[in-house]
Amino acid sequence: MKKISSLILAGLLLGAVSCKESDFTDSYADPSKIAETTVEKQFTGFLQSTKDYILPGYTNYFVALRTSINHYNQVTGWINDSGQYIPGSSGTEAVWFNYYNMLAQYRELQKAFNALSATDQADRKFFMTVATVYLYDQTERMVDLFGAIPFTEAGMVGLNGGDYANSLAKFDDPQTLYTMMLDDLKSIAAELNATTINAGYLKSFQTQDFVNKGDLTAWKRYTNSLRLRMLNRVSAVSAFQSRSAAEMAEILANTSTYPIVETNLQNIQINVFNVNTDINSKGFQGGIASDGGWYGNTAGKKMIDFMNTNADPRLPILFEPGASAAGKYIGIDPTATSAAQTELSNAGQVAIYNRYVTSHNQFFPGVIINAAEVSLIKSEYYLRVGNDASAKAAYESAISLSTNFYNSIITVSNATGVNAAPSPASESSIAKYIAADGVNWDKATSSTSKLALIATQKWLHFNLVQPYENWAETRRLDLPTFTFQVDNANNQTLPPVKWTIPSNEISYNANNYSAVRDQDKLTTKLFWDVK
Repeated sequence: MKKISSLILAGLLLGAVSCKESDFTDSYADPSKIAETTVEKQFTGFLQSTKDYILPGYTNYFVALRTSINHYNQVTGWINDSGQYIPGSSGTEAVWFNYYNMLAQYRELQKAFNALSATDQADRKFFMTVATVYLYDQTERMVDLFGAIPFTEAGMVGLNGGDYANSLAKFDDPQTLYTMMLDDLKSIAAELNATTINAGYLKSFQTQDFVNKGDLTAWKRYTNSLRLRMLNRVSAVSAFQSRSAAEMAEILANTSTYPIVETNLQNIQINVFNVNTDINSKGFQGGIASDGGWYGNTAGKKMIDFMNTNADPRLPILFEPGASAAGKYIGIDPTATSAAQTELSNAGQVAIYNRYVTSHNQFFPGVIINAAEVSLIKSEYYLRVGNDASAKAAYESAISLSTNFYNSIITVSNATGVNAAPSPASESSIAKYIAADGVNWDKATSSTSKLALIATQKWLHFNLVQPYENWAETRRLDLPTFTFQVDNANNQTLPPVKWTIPSNEISYNANNYSAVRDQDKLTTKLFWDVK
């Protein structure tokens, strides 16, 4: 197995990526096969290194998510089994290694940048700035999964001239990392507002940037929307409460200065333009709908029941009925016996994620931050500060934005050999849904019940498309409430609240790991998980 965060091989560290053609949608070279790098090429290599954990990739969905987070979020249905609440080591290790591969690419980007003259650094500084935004997004995900991780000293083998012994990285405190990232992102937001890209480098930026296509305003929206996400996540932590309130208020009151994602046209995502390039979602099918099923795309009862009860217009877009269900949407009950669950599944009764829209759609975008998520963050903030009218408006807007986002996915699908394309949801069906008893804002009579509405819409919108965000939010809010079958045959009787550090990192970085060993348990809550 690979030596992970600190001892990534030098050949991998020296990777870089460049466009073969002038258009950013064309193929990108393998990072490990280019001997020399530039800031521009290394920037794309950095983005490339983690694309399969943003675009729906096989390893991410089949190995990491299928038997862990997607179960804990109850966004899929599965057959209960002994040991099901212990995350598989191959999945956690895959996520861990991918992140540190990306961090190594970032360090090489720093190295390439540091080698430039002062004049060239000034011209290319924006590459480093936006790369840091992307890095912090992925770092937040890792902290939210594992807690303490190596970061400030990690990935330094290349910068340290191949000195492995002096590149073993300490584990950084998760709350300290959040503070550092929020500090830096606030500074970056101001820096981007003052940034003007030299015309000679703009085309290069547009070519090398396959996330935002060299659109500096999009990077501003990404930066401030990420700030909102992180500030909201720590909003209940005493040490962050005043900061969260002040900075969220500043951003939301000054969106001309601090632009955020507010429409689906502004969504931050990796779009697929040509499935014959490296930027594609071909791995989605194997990840959730491989031969034999493997319960990667089967529906869970709680989600299906809620959508059925309230006539959610996204239901026929996100799901298709079981082959023998006579058009009914039925999900697997996680509290049922495995025999009952198996019988229901074998009878062809269980709904699955709509293959035309999701698994067989090789054009499915890699979602990073979108308008519905930001609107739900706004709704929660306004509810927290007592602005009910704005909270309601943002909540209802989020439902419309979410539904129209999934409508848009229908139009880009290239799925073949599966069900026909579902009809897009109409505006009237969205309005009817917003007025439904289980969704209607005005029928919720307390802040607690309104927060439950927001949390439920986050859960539905994220589903298995944004699984890591979904798990973070369901743990932070303890909403929606889930019931699981207790696994009395194992010490871990219910779903964990974090992942534990992979064994390879423990073996190769033992001295530094010893400082966090006592907190590295499946039952140790993250610092922001205070409920």
